[in-house]
Amino acid sequence: MKDSFFTIDKPSRGLYKDKGSKFISLAFPVVSENEINSIYLSLQKEYHDARHHCYAWRLGPTGEKSRFNDNGEPSGTAGKPILGQIKSKELTNILIVVVRYFGGILLGTGGLIKAYRNAAADALQNAGIIEQYILDEFQLSFGYQHMNQVFRIIDECMGEVAAKDFKETCNMTVKIRKNHTGKFLGSLNFPGIKIEIN
Repeated sequence: MKDSFFTIDKPSRGLYKDKGSKFISLAFPVVSENEINSIYLSLQKEYHDARHHCYAWRLGPTGEKSRFNDNGEPSGTAGKPILGQIKSKELTNILIVVVRYFGGILLGTGGLIKAYRNAAADALQNAGIIEQYILDEFQLSFGYQHMNQVFRIIDECMGEVAAKDFKETCNMTVKIRKNHTGKFLGSLNFPGIKIEIN
């Protein structure tokens, strides 16, 4: 099972011009629909004088949630080509908004599709694409005598310690790549350890 996905590491911009029309593309890494809505509203305010604010987004480790909007352009000429660029790069957890300033000359259906596709492609060309892992998070509680053993298991399972609190007992928040979760839980088989899934 695949336990990673590709996204962008930080916001990026792109630009495409045709017959006086200017298409400014803005790509953002995102993790929720609330975040998407907030970014979109802020861009509508920032580019309030633009004719169109078209977008596409994709969320979830497998890109299982996606949406696009033509924002007044002819149906299928803006949001769909933007989403097509996201899918062609196999990206998720991403929002691309393309802001259009109309140049006075109609581009036609084919011209619009090309413009929105190329604008989105330029933003992605300027973005840093990174691989992220799908992680399971666990709360561990165990005695000090098992500390070295637990750290060794975390290393073997390519995990990371997100938080730790060592008082009477050792308490840790641990993140483990999904493909290593079975091995991780199977290795924590010593007495007295408590494991909770977050």
